[in-house]
Amino acid sequence: MISKGISYILIATLSFAIMNTMAKELTSLPAMEVVFFRALGTFIFVFPYMLLNKISIVGNNPKILFLRAFVGLISLATFFIVLQSMTLGSAISIRYLAPIFGAILAYFFLKERIYFWQWISFAIAFSGVIVLKGFDLRIDNMSLALILISAFFVGIVYVLIRYLGKSEHYLTIINYFMVVSIVGSLFFCGNWRMPINSEWYYVVTIGIFGLIGQIFMTRAFQLEETSVIAPFKYMELVYALILGYFFFEETYPLFAFLGIVLILVGMLLNVRVKQLKTD
Repeated sequence: MISKGISYILIATLSFAIMNTMAKELTSLPAMEVVFFRALGTFIFVFPYMLLNKISIVGNNPKILFLRAFVGLISLATFFIVLQSMTLGSAISIRYLAPIFGAILAYFFLKERIYFWQWISFAIAFSGVIVLKGFDLRIDNMSLALILISAFFVGIVYVLIRYLGKSEHYLTIINYFMVVSIVGSLFFCGNWRMPINSEWYYVVTIGIFGLIGQIFMTRAFQLEETSVIAPFKYMELVYALILGYFFFEETYPLFAFLGIVLILVGMLLNVRVKQLKTD
């Protein structure tokens, strides 16, 4: 029988995949406006809950919390920009390189060890990006650069969350991210326009599923060990490939699909190495 933690991570990854699909549907709106509605959908539920339960709004490390929120905004904004031009599966698979950047940054700043087979897993994943870029002609250089920037900043987020984890409530961290994303998206969105007709359906769906994904992801990691949960996070890619096919008729040449598989294999190997070293 599947544990509750694994069930929650499967719900979370499906929710994020649906959110990303809806974001890709909104090519008619500026990417920063999509960021705004994604953040607003979470904020309007999280902030009142924090007030009712007397959870700290300011936190113990406001400067680091703001930094985490700011780099998270950069990552989310670049990801949503790329979604408007890159296939869903390719964007999500390349963004999975984030743990590599996180591990390297943690090596330098948190003095966390990187094992030999992790370096091998990183090489496999990066070779997958090279193969994917070489055989999927829909990936232009600018989109590839932006999605790598997005992955890099997610890696920074991982390191900052590990730093904040013992001193901050997880909702305080999330709320900072939402507030900075709301303000930042409005500041950088120069051609704002209100959604019309079916666009309202998409922006509401983005907010709802973003919130569902955030809640179930958090609960999954609370209920189950990270080593058990981590491999199932990559189910988001499977969902994305299926949704991309049905919503956008996205298909991949054989070798481009091989590139995606290499990225997935590399990242799963990284998870497995860390499991063996911590057991």
